[in-house]
Amino acid sequence: MPKAYWVSAYRAVKDTDKLAAYARLAGPAIAAGGGRFLARGEPAKTFEAGLKQRTVLIEFDSVEQAVATHDSAGYKAALDALGDGAERDIRIVEGV
Repeated sequence: MPKAYWVSAYRAVKDTDKLAAYARLAGPAIAAGGGRFLARGEPAKTFEAGLKQRTVLIEFDSVEQAVATHDSAGYKAALDALGDGAERDIRIVEGV
């Protein structure tokens, strides 16, 4: 079964306090779901139409595991804490 990658691209951070509250809850919820943080932060370099925005890359053992983590009660609590504090694009991509 191929691994899965959860990719979060932040378009805008509107409230850093809400983002911090989200991070305190999201990290443990993602780890409990088997997620492993591979990269997070602003890009070192962008090309083509790339935007210099915060990006997070998390590895899971499967798409099912990544989706279950996103839909978990622990991650829902993190999303509730974030509220409208950030505008993001989240994708779960199957590895090759």
